[in-house]
Amino acid sequence: MTIQAKSGMGSAAGTLTTRLADELRRAIAGGQFPPGSRLPSEAQLTEAHGVSRTVVREAIAALRADRLVEARQGAGVFVLDVASPGLLLKNVDHDRVSSMIELLELRTAVEVEAAGLAALRRSPAQEEVIIERHFAVRACLEASLPTSEADFALHIAIAEATNNPRFREFLAMVGKNVIPRAALRNDEPGADHAAYINLLLREHQEIVSAISNGDEEGARAAMRRHLRGSQARYRKLLHEQRNLYDD
Repeated sequence: MTIQAKSGMGSAAGTLTTRLADELRRAIAGGQFPPGSRLPSEAQLTEAHGVSRTVVREAIAALRADRLVEARQGAGVFVLDVASPGLLLKNVDHDRVSSMIELLELRTAVEVEAAGLAALRRSPAQEEVIIERHFAVRACLEASLPTSEADFALHIAIAEATNNPRFREFLAMVGKNVIPRAALRNDEPGADHAAYINLLLREHQEIVSAISNGDEEGARAAMRRHLRGSQARYRKLLHEQRNLYDD
């Protein structure tokens, strides 16, 4: 995506720096640049985003200040493991349903508040991103495509709309693997799968609408219903697995 400057605005460079830094943060959080990977070169970022080298350097400096990347002499800029300097979750096995339930309970405690703050603090640009991410998830669901990355990007957009970077950092630490998709199977009968898709779309729509309307408590309630619903679906799956072992 090319970032265009608005002529005649003295703060254009600062705005471009912020926007580029935010785009790179989203790309890192969404897994496009995993820990240990190298970011595109300064020249590549300049060409890809249509900005000056100064804007690229300042955006990278912002990421370094957030401890998301580090510059290595003669090698480039590399993505850091965001979990390493702060909270490290131990013994998390994303293949175990019980671990996913634990993470969803933790996410609920954080993301319910994030949704409320997003309803209060979002900027028009952030609201637009949330809506775009919502429709991206919807497009994936309707096309029967994997949705974990699009879903995670929606939750990241909501976290960013709190304008408190710690919410985004928390979600980036937990990672997109906590999005309840892989374990909630696609081998269900057609009617059941269609009902599941419609349920997720409705839950997301309620969250996005409440945030867009500035409804703080409504956004909290909608996010709570969504994440507790995910917990319930995982618990149902856990019981089904245990029944299989008992048979």
